This record gives sequence, C-alpha cells and structure tokens, in this order.
Amino acid sequence: MREHQDGEVEEAKAGRRRWRPLRRIDYPRGGRRGFRRWLPSWRQLLLVVGVPVLALTGLAAWFYATTEVPEDLNAFATQQNNVYYWADGTEMARIGDTNRQEVPLDQVPESVQWAVLSAENETFYSDPGISLKGISRAVYEMVSGGDTQGGSTITQQYVKNIYLNQRQDVSRKLSEMVIAIKLDQRMSKRDILAGYLNTSWFGRGSYGIERAAAAYYGKDVSQLNPSEGAFLAALLKGAGQYDPALSAANHERAEERWSWILDRMVEVGKLSAAERATYTVFPEPRPQPKAAGLSGQVGYLVDMARSYVESHSDITPAQFDLGGHQIFTTFEKPKVNALAAAVQEATKGIDPGSREADKLLKVGAASVALDGRIVALYGGPDYLKQGFDNANTSTVPMGSAFTPLVYAAGLSQGVQRQRGGDRSPVTPGTTYNGDNGVNVMTPEGPYWGRDGKIVKTANDGKRNWGQVSLRSAVEQSVNGPMMQLGMDVGLDRVQQTAAALGLLPESMGELVPAFGVGNSKPSAIRAADAYAAFAAGGRHTDPYSVLRITRNGTQLDLRLPTAVQALPPAVAADVDTALKGAVRGGSAQALAAAGPGVAAKPGTTPDRTAGWTVGYKGPLSTAVTVFRADLKDMKLLSLEGLGGASPETPDSELPGRIWTAFMKTAG
Repeated sequence: MREHQDGEVEEAKAGRRRWRPLRRIDYPRGGRRGFRRWLPSWRQLLLVVGVPVLALTGLAAWFYATTEVPEDLNAFATQQNNVYYWADGTEMARIGDTNRQEVPLDQVPESVQWAVLSAENETFYSDPGISLKGISRAVYEMVSGGDTQGGSTITQQYVKNIYLNQRQDVSRKLSEMVIAIKLDQRMSKRDILAGYLNTSWFGRGSYGIERAAAAYYGKDVSQLNPSEGAFLAALLKGAGQYDPALSAANHERAEERWSWILDRMVEVGKLSAAERATYTVFPEPRPQPKAAGLSGQVGYLVDMARSYVESHSDITPAQFDLGGHQIFTTFEKPKVNALAAAVQEATKGIDPGSREADKLLKVGAASVALDGRIVALYGGPDYLKQGFDNANTSTVPMGSAFTPLVYAAGLSQGVQRQRGGDRSPVTPGTTYNGDNGVNVMTPEGPYWGRDGKIVKTANDGKRNWGQVSLRSAVEQSVNGPMMQLGMDVGLDRVQQTAAALGLLPESMGELVPAFGVGNSKPSAIRAADAYAAFAAGGRHTDPYSVLRITRNGTQLDLRLPTAVQALPPAVAADVDTALKGAVRGGSAQALAAAGPGVAAKPGTTPDRTAGWTVGYKGPLSTAVTVFRADLKDMKLLSLEGLGGASPETPDSELPGRIWTAFMKTAG
C-alpha cells in the first residue's frame, strides 16, 4: 500500500487496484477490534486537549493585552454630601463630605500594617498581585452562588477601590485580576499597600486608616498599638458587621476577629507571643460621634431614612458613604415640629430633679399616613444628646392597645372552643364573661401557668363587668374577654393577624395568655401603621420613610412597599366602629378633644411599665408611648406617680395628652 500526493491510497486486493479517500481522523480506530477501537491514540488525545488549551490561552492573552489600567480613578477626589429632603422638597440635612485623609505608609506603624496583611493577605510581598489559590476559591464560590468577595489579594482590593465598581461577577473579577497583575508590575508593593490603606472603607463615614483611627480611637494612626490596629483590620471584612457600637452581635464578631488577627500576627512572625499575651482586653472604640446639623429630631429622621435606603436598595454602606446621593424622605416638617411641640408641652410638669418617679422618662411617637408613609416621629429630646430612637424601639410592651388586633383576629377567623371541633364565627355582639379573676380556658380545660396555678383574667382596677359584648370590651378596655378571645381564636392565629398588620416577628411576645393583652413589643411606628389598616378598609402598607433616591440627578432603584388586603373590609369597619365608640363613651373619651372622627385606644400594662395611646383621625394614624428605662440595660421601671400623679391615674394619661395635642393640629 502506498500514499499518493492527491490524498488517495492505492491498495491491491484480489489482483486489482482500488482507491479510497484517506480518513483525516482515524476514529473509531481502523485495524483495531473490540473496545480497543474506541481507545484514542496519544496523538488524538493531544489534539482533543491541546486545541481547547490553545484557545483558552489565546483568549487569556487577548484579554490581558486588551485590558488596560484605567486612567480615571473612582471619585474619591470629588466626593459630595448626601442631602436629605423633606417631603415638600426643601432641604432637611446635608451630611458629609466623606471623611478621608491620606497618610504616607511611614506614618502607619509596622505592627498595624501587618495586622492588615495578616488578616487579608499575608503573602502580599511575594505574590504577583493575585493568588491562584484564592482565585480558584473565588471562581468556585461564584459558580456555586457563594460569597464572591473571597480570594482577593490586597492588590486586587486596591484595584477595586480605585478603578472598578463593587459589582461581583466573572467579567469584573477577570478585569480585577488582570489590572492587579499589571499594577503589581508598575508600582512598588509599599505604594500599593499605602494606596489600599488610604482608600479602604472602615465604616463611620471613614475612608482610609488615618480617618478610621480618628473615628474609632480619637487619635492619629501613628499612635495606634497592635491591638487597636487588629480591630481596625477586622473592620475591613465589613464595617457594618464589625463596628461594635452597632449591636451586641457586632461586638461579639469584632472581638472574635480581633483576637484571631492577633494570633495570626504571631503565626506569621510579626508579633511576639509575649507581646500578644499582653493584649487580653478588647480595645473598645469610642462611641460614634454625631454629625453636625443633626440636632433635635433631624438626626432620628436621617438615621431612619439611611437605614431604609440600605435595606431597600442595592446601595451598600460603603457606596453610600462616598456621597452624592439625594434622599427624598416622607417626613413632613410641620408635623415633625408639631409632634415635638406636643411632647414638650405635655411633659412640662416632669421634674426628674425632685421626683424619683420622673427620672429616666422616655417618650416615643410616630405618625403614619394610611398608605404607609411615615410623616412624623419623635425619637427623643435631642438626637445629639440621646441617639437612641424611642419611636423605633421594640422594647416596650404594647399592653391593652394590642387588643383591637385580637378583636380583628376573632372577627375574621372565628373561634374553636373544642379540640377538633369546628370553628364558629363571632360578631361584635358576641358576649364574654367580663368579671375579674375568671379562669382562662383552653379546649381541654383551664390553662395552667408555669407556677403551677391556673391563669386568671385581670381587668384594670380588678373591676367586674359581668357579661359584655366583644365590642364593649374593646370600647371600655375590659381585658379579660380579650385574653380569653385570644385563646379561643388560637394565639398562633392572632399572631398571624398581627403579622399581616405589620408587626415584626422579632417584636412578638410569647404565645401565652398574656399575648392577647399585649406582651408584644412593636415600635410606635409599627403600632401606628397597624391601626392605619383599620381606617383604610383593611388594606395595609408597610411603613416607609423614603420616596425616592438619586445620585447626582440619576434615579436609583428603591424597593417601596405595596398595599395588601390584611383584613376583610367588614372586619376593619367593625374594629373602626369599636375604636370610635371608645372615644365617644368608653376608655378613650379624653381623646375626643382632638376633634371629630377620632378612633383610638389607650394602652396600659399590668406591671405599669408602659403607657400607650394609638389611634387615627382622617388620613393619619399616630402612636405615642411613654416608659421609664435606663438605656444601658433597657430595664423598664414603674410609671406610678409619674409627674406627681395619684396612684389611680392611668399610665395612658400622659401619652393621651401628647396624642390629643398633636392630632388636634395635624390630623
């Protein structure tokens, strides 16, 4: 057999010549039998593997050649204020500029530098700007849907800080890697490290380690010790998760990572074990200072609006701190001022200097439109003096102001008094035993408390009312029937109704008989919003504080709530009737001074630690709560004798006066 130049093979067989074309790929392989025909030759294997490798190599080479180090830096030099606006479009507050100050690397103690490197990239001085191991891990996380931020070297993070956006996808990650390699070839390692430390976000509006040192420790970066440096290094993993001033969970995370970083410094040989042993106490940073221009109620409003933006948009805290945002809020300045004035007028008789019962008094209030817009709130006497927002706290039991929600649950879901029996409807006219000290019943019999005793109902003043209708129980604030109604409906079903009306799961009380009379702890904002549904025909909209947000004039996405039908309209109308009846001739008669059409309910707790008034008039629903507590531990204290009042004065009297004064002008 011989091969001709025209690609044909001459073959002699049976005394004759025959020509056939040459197969370019001999597969399945001729001349082999059985499974051996399907085993590729080494040349075939090389072809199958080599072509894709060459293609990928060519693609990588092309991507490397065409990816340039950008000339334009991210806009650190053009940072602007974040500007907040009232609902009418006038300016409310201007926050910023972003807190940033560059320092040479020589001014950053070596121990602080190595705290960062030990935590983020211990091979920084020897790697080529990227880590193959880290890249493999990051690619795997991206493909599997995990955390795409892992695997970046200091150089890559610096590239992201100054050149790229914070988007996490394969294209941006590849660009980051290529630019990091090229930058590593152009710049010294020390210059890269200096740039990284000067452009990284540390929280509290601070970009760069110099401003971070001032924000957290009130000192220049050159004065930091290794322990303080380890804490600042921990913030690089996410200041929103590691600033201990923000939450107890943050504090625990920060302390754990701080300790780990110090241990890592020992492992890499940058801190002696002896010196490490001296750092046993977490270096507590100082409290976060308040920005100028946030006095009075404005600081509470700004905090709430920022929190809403960060939880209802894709803007990260770090991006927000770069500034340039215009935040258009729902807050109406005249109503905010009117609410603050109502609180100030009603509390003139409070004298903590001469009366023990007046010490540590806190007032929180919020007014919400029927469509969920928060139009006013009162967070405390002055944001700069007390940053804790009384209007947004979930630490105060709602007490008997919760009972309209139980009433709504009963009217909409009926009751089940026998285990396995059918649910039967109840109406406003359904009667219950309104006497004090009645056994609380379950389908199986009396409810036994943890103390081994049968739980009994408890009315205000231990008054006996006899048989009362459910509507009258709401109007007259008779707690016993409401407690039993909650049990008959099913506490889990009452909880579902409360959730549908906007109460947050974490604020819900324990599912025991006291749940029906208000052991839940919603904020004043959520309480007002829940009552708004009674005035809106059962439609509920979660409360919101921002209408829209732009950045340098460009509209940004913001997720706003939509209304849902939380209750049947007929049920909402029945609750509305009872709440208006409470004002006309029931427990809320004092609130009638707010004007016609008022629907409201006072609220007290058995232990006298909270007073509430919640209700609506026209387009506004407002909740006011008063309580006494030390903000260090939030332990609630008795309100008895507040303002020199007699022991018989209900704890809802002060919030009622505030509510009436505000709604008279704003509702």
